[in-house]
Amino acid sequence: MRAAVIRDFNQDLVMETVTDPACPDTGVVLEVAACGVCRSDFHGWTGEHPKVNPGDILGHEYCGTVVAAGPLATHRIGDRLIAPFILSCGSCPACHTGVSNTCAHQIVPGFGTQGAYAELVAVPFDHNLVPLPDSMTPALAAGLGCRVTTAWHALTDRANLRAGEWVAVHGTGGIGLATLLLAKTLGAQVVVVDVVQDKLDHAKGLGADAAVNALDTDVAAAIHDITRGGAHVSIEALGIEATTNASIDCLRTLGRHVQVGMPAGPSGMMQVNMRGIYSKQLSFFGTRGMPAWKYSTLLDLIERGQVDIRPMVAREVSLSGASAELAAMHGPTAPGTAVITDFTR
Repeated sequence: MRAAVIRDFNQDLVMETVTDPACPDTGVVLEVAACGVCRSDFHGWTGEHPKVNPGDILGHEYCGTVVAAGPLATHRIGDRLIAPFILSCGSCPACHTGVSNTCAHQIVPGFGTQGAYAELVAVPFDHNLVPLPDSMTPALAAGLGCRVTTAWHALTDRANLRAGEWVAVHGTGGIGLATLLLAKTLGAQVVVVDVVQDKLDHAKGLGADAAVNALDTDVAAAIHDITRGGAHVSIEALGIEATTNASIDCLRTLGRHVQVGMPAGPSGMMQVNMRGIYSKQLSFFGTRGMPAWKYSTLLDLIERGQVDIRPMVAREVSLSGASAELAAMHGPTAPGTAVITDFTR
């Protein structure tokens, strides 16, 4: 199969013909129809992620058609499926209690196993896979990726967002835009924060109630003024110290911070305003992914037209074009997400 392989960190992916993946007993092999290019991939491509090494294939936001099925597989050849990026075992206590995104035996393609920047991808534990609705294009399905699903879980589970509350979103990349769209669907008011005015303008066009440019504004003070006391919920969608602290500082008393952005750097360590958390009695949540059982609710919301996620997908690229998308993440990026839909070049 054709695949984009990491040979050197921070260098263009190398287009190679590699051995087709073996079909897992508990899963399937998908012919990949589309795969999102995610900032989490960027952390692997730069060498920051401990599970990514030269010779690996990235790609964890994918959908496709089953071309091989193992003897213990749930799905069959010809099924069109969407994959959550966390593939849970299905038999541990976490899986049995509905929090499969915390499964201790989870597998994440692209991070420890070969991913979907390729024509084919092996998917173990295929009970996690969800049928692709007929009305949804592969590009849009891949655009759900980890960004829309993670944002949905962050808002509905971790933050327990309620209609009428103010949500601050720090970073208007894929996660940030998904959070904006879903928070508005849930009846919240949203203020977005970024350092790129074009991205803030884009977010305003998608329904943001207010926007703050962190380059020239005290973010926390501006949000306290806009929301008349501070945000009820604040979503950090970038993974750096400055935005994490801005997220903490912009909250009102008893507010809820949700750390969605993967912490940058090899160690993932950062200094946070613990006094702010203590004095305002804030809740500080981490979140990663979404349990597979929640997919049906989210897909139904999209199919019924309750939320339009088409603005999430800004451009479709070829497999060889993924390198340029990753390299662009070293600086401010254009609004929206890139999705690989052409695996022939």
